[in-house]
Amino acid sequence: MARHTKSDIVDAAEFLFSQSGFTQTSMRDITARAGVNLASVNYHFGSKKNLIQAVFKRYFDHLMPQVQSCLAEIQPSKGAKGVEQLLYSLIPPMLDLNELSPQGTATFVKLLGRGYNETQGHLRKFIMTDYGDCIRTLVNAIRQCLPDLPEEELFWRLHFAMGSFVFSMASSQALTEIAESDFHKHVNIEEVINHLVPFVAQGLAGR
Repeated sequence: MARHTKSDIVDAAEFLFSQSGFTQTSMRDITARAGVNLASVNYHFGSKKNLIQAVFKRYFDHLMPQVQSCLAEIQPSKGAKGVEQLLYSLIPPMLDLNELSPQGTATFVKLLGRGYNETQGHLRKFIMTDYGDCIRTLVNAIRQCLPDLPEEELFWRLHFAMGSFVFSMASSQALTEIAESDFHKHVNIEEVINHLVPFVAQGLAGR
């Protein structure tokens, strides 16, 4: 029963955070959706910050081992082409998040976007503490593709690339509706990512 209660709370929080954001979602909203009392939330998580981290942990625990495996297997070439190869290799792990929930990939990126926009500083510490090795491996792989790029410039480009990715993915439903309206073409989230990767790769590599 306790496991189900904890899972119900995370499910409720995930839905509300993705729809309304972290700041606008109250603990009362979460308890009402989960059908539990505040004491249950405090017992399992202790604070709203811990609950936010628990929502992300479910996704990161599923995603990061697969990302690590992809990075261990690929040997990308130099330049934009290498960055593109690297990013394409990460698409299957991202899409596999749909195994967690029907819209898992889109929900995860929407949550990331909320984290950026609402300045949830504790999330960066949480992510780098628990998943920093994998993130550093990914950054080093990109650095190997772009060996002549200064460290500071790489920082800015990674930040802008992440912003493009999060914004595009978080608004993927709107993008697919526009594509269907303007070009009479139905696209899914995988196609959105496939269009996005070359753009991001060129932005990271620069000219």
